[in-house]
Amino acid sequence: MNHPRHPLYAPRAAVATSQPLAVAAGLAVLRRGGNAVDAAVAAASTLTVVQPPSNDIGGDLFAIVWDGERLHGLNASGRSPAGLTRELVLAATGGHGAEPAEALGGAQAVGPAMPARGWLPVTVPGVPAGWRDLHERFGSLPFADLFADAIGYAEQGHPVSTVTALAWSRAVAGHAGLTGPEYAEFGRVFAPEGRAPRAGERWRNPDAARTLRLIADSGAEEFYRGRIAAALTEHAARTGGLLTAADLAAHASVWVDPVAVRYRDHEVWELPPNGQGLAALLALGILDGFDPADGSRWLHRQVEAVKLGFADAHAHVADPDQAPVPSELLTPEHLARRRAGVTEVAADPVAGTPERGGTVYLCTADEGGMMVSLIQSTYLAFGSHVVLPGYGFALQNRGLGFRLATGHPNAVGPRKRPYHTIIPGFLTRQGTPVGPFGVMGGHMQPQGHVQLVSGTVDAGLDPQAALDAPRWYWHAGRSVLVEEQLTVGPGGAALVAELRARGHQVVVTSDPTVFGYGQAIWRRADGGYVVGSESRVDGAAGGF
Repeated sequence: MNHPRHPLYAPRAAVATSQPLAVAAGLAVLRRGGNAVDAAVAAASTLTVVQPPSNDIGGDLFAIVWDGERLHGLNASGRSPAGLTRELVLAATGGHGAEPAEALGGAQAVGPAMPARGWLPVTVPGVPAGWRDLHERFGSLPFADLFADAIGYAEQGHPVSTVTALAWSRAVAGHAGLTGPEYAEFGRVFAPEGRAPRAGERWRNPDAARTLRLIADSGAEEFYRGRIAAALTEHAARTGGLLTAADLAAHASVWVDPVAVRYRDHEVWELPPNGQGLAALLALGILDGFDPADGSRWLHRQVEAVKLGFADAHAHVADPDQAPVPSELLTPEHLARRRAGVTEVAADPVAGTPERGGTVYLCTADEGGMMVSLIQSTYLAFGSHVVLPGYGFALQNRGLGFRLATGHPNAVGPRKRPYHTIIPGFLTRQGTPVGPFGVMGGHMQPQGHVQLVSGTVDAGLDPQAALDAPRWYWHAGRSVLVEEQLTVGPGGAALVAELRARGHQVVVTSDPTVFGYGQAIWRRADGGYVVGSESRVDGAAGGF
């Protein structure tokens, strides 16, 4: 059970994320005169070192920036190699394979599926270019100066935090069954003594320090066209990977306009596909027509709205360059039709494959009013488990988000961006910025966004209280996990009993890893910020 914290009130600037050392890195940059984007890059690069099971240099990144006047979105997700085809995947897997249990949320795979580990699910990493592109457009300090803490922790070591150590241990145990030359470097870098580092134990990654220096000094060019790119393509060619020099050189982030749905007197902003932010917007758009003061009926409707949001997202979200999402999905007419589909009992909409994974989220705010919502990930713990020798980082396995069904908008293929689970959020009120927010945890993310926004808008909670509030997690079918805290206090047991009476298969659990981890920063009308950071894990908030 988590222990609620008090919110942080910061008069000038703030940083919140899932690891305290990364918070300190962001604050150090702000104190040196950097802005919110500088702080975000510093914190994000540090997170790759201090929380490697959840994110790494070889992952993807999405961000929303409030520049003081308007919102900007950055899609820094990578594309599949030019050589990736459905036929190749089926031949390599024998037409079988299924996502691991953590990717399915406990559901059973239907038909062949993308493999979770190894080279086949590897897509071009977007994180280094994402850091560079954010800085080129909005940064104020020199780019290379933002990596000091990340490089220092990689080179000199740092004590591993508690929850990170737990995730690390589980991932190393799962790695034991992986064989092949592509996996050989993983153990040397991430389990140097044949095991994961324990909580409080110092861990070093000097190879990652080298990589971060190359990225910092070259503006990421070494990653996509220089020494790192050459090493990546050589390693892929030698161990059965598809990544080529042309794949890496062709990578480019995309600036996009965030999309929104009205919720009460607020607007909730997400990035357009290939991320799953539409699932959160659809659910909130449906819920906007219901009364939050309706007791257990409100909780039931939240769950049902989330199911419908996922149904639409899994049917339509894909690489927008190749399969644009229907423009009517967020129209009042479509939302009204979906709202009418919410009945008084639990339903079984076709909602695709629930996914869970490792991710980090951070938000920053500065004295000038700039705010950043940023999320980055290698997906399932340590991603593909393919580690580049001599460079100290793991490659993501985002290709797991592709479908092998022919004709699906998100069908696997060359030079495509897959369905992405990671989504940064931003909240405004009648056009005025409230602030950035996010909740990590794969399939939990849109559900966490819905619960955090509802807690803020409907219940009037500050960001820390909204994050501390007991959560629920729609698993699959009619299965709903509820946090043990939800059953505590007046009416808690009756609430669960009524959900079960409506046909939900409710399981009460005290496992905090099920319900995601979040952060949020809200701008105060009288100046400054109020900040919340996840109390279930190692997260922290800092400011001045």
